[in-house]
Amino acid sequence: MSTNLPLRDVHLPPAPSLWPPAPGWWAVAAVVLLLLAIPLLLRSRRLRRERAWQRQFDAELAAAGTGAARVAALLVLLRRAARQQRPGDEVLQGDAWLQVVDPTGSLSPPQKALLLQGAYQPHVDPQQLAALEPWARTRYVSLLKEGAR
Repeated sequence: MSTNLPLRDVHLPPAPSLWPPAPGWWAVAAVVLLLLAIPLLLRSRRLRRERAWQRQFDAELAAAGTGAARVAALLVLLRRAARQQRPGDEVLQGDAWLQVVDPTGSLSPPQKALLLQGAYQPHVDPQQLAALEPWARTRYVSLLKEGAR
């Protein structure tokens, strides 16, 4: 054979570009985004629901007026939330009711007395009521949260 063959150098094809990614990488990215979005959406939904419960609590308490009527409205809201958590708890009285509403014992004795008898008093101390309302709002939301599970 002849040594003078017309041979040329081997030319390699260009390296594949990084963009656009292969279809498999698009699928991986979609799965990762989905896994990140699900907890965020669930958290957003839970926060919206809690805010709605807080608005409902505030609106019903504001519509109640002042004094004993406000305490009565607060008790109605707490009993409604207790019923949502575990039906039958809304009819409890005295210490059994306090155990449902305040299982940790975080309320002071005057606040407990206000919860038990405040709706029946001719005069309610506004300072005690003002101190009890934020706790009741938090407890209302937590009872509804436990009942929604």
